[in-house]
Amino acid sequence: MNGPVVYDAHTLPVDDNVNPYAFSVDLNGRWFLQKGKMIAYFGDIRFDGIGHGPLDQLVARSFHSPLHAADWVVAQGRGRLLLADRAFDVNSYDLDDGNLTIRSGNLLAFQETLSLKQSIIPGFVTLIGTGKFVAASNGPVHFVEPPVRVDPQALVGWADCPSPCHHYDHGYLRGFLGGVRALTGLGGASGEEHQFEFTGAGTVLLQSSETLMAERAVGGVPGQPGVPGTHGG
Repeated sequence: MNGPVVYDAHTLPVDDNVNPYAFSVDLNGRWFLQKGKMIAYFGDIRFDGIGHGPLDQLVARSFHSPLHAADWVVAQGRGRLLLADRAFDVNSYDLDDGNLTIRSGNLLAFQETLSLKQSIIPGFVTLIGTGKFVAASNGPVHFVEPPVRVDPQALVGWADCPSPCHHYDHGYLRGFLGGVRALTGLGGASGEEHQFEFTGAGTVLLQSSETLMAERAVGGVPGQPGVPGTHGG
């Protein structure tokens, strides 16, 4: 019987998955990381919070989401970063002069060559430019083309297409049961009642589950090296 695979700084994958639930970033420069999503690292790496003086120029160029600034750090140096998020599926994606909007809770990390902006859709952020990013999902991700209507809870994000419109099934809302739902709130988040509608060109990303991931980072071990007084990675 074969034993478990044991990794070190030299045998970890290079910018690739270790398994479906963990990703190895080959760091040679700077990446933005959501706090609490790094489970280990090898090498000479420093972590700084968003807003620290030495990183003002980088943040001004690449980070434009004040509502989420407290949830992110910058990793800089050389080494390997292991990223994971509570055994959710983790994958990397490449943008080539692209524009992708994604749920803030699903985005784990991105290269400094990408610019993060706050989306007009609550709970989402937008990545613009060319570079690699790492994201988690509750189940495998599927790519579909508009026109399409999707369950809001299954939506991970969309790339190079207009923001969605809300679509409501008014037949489902009418009548006695519609009145019950209006009074009790039961059924209000159902994909059968409310969908996001996408039109035009582009790609929509869907996860294989209707269970949303948390939109804020999960706190880790206090006092991580290089990030005094913060939590997680």
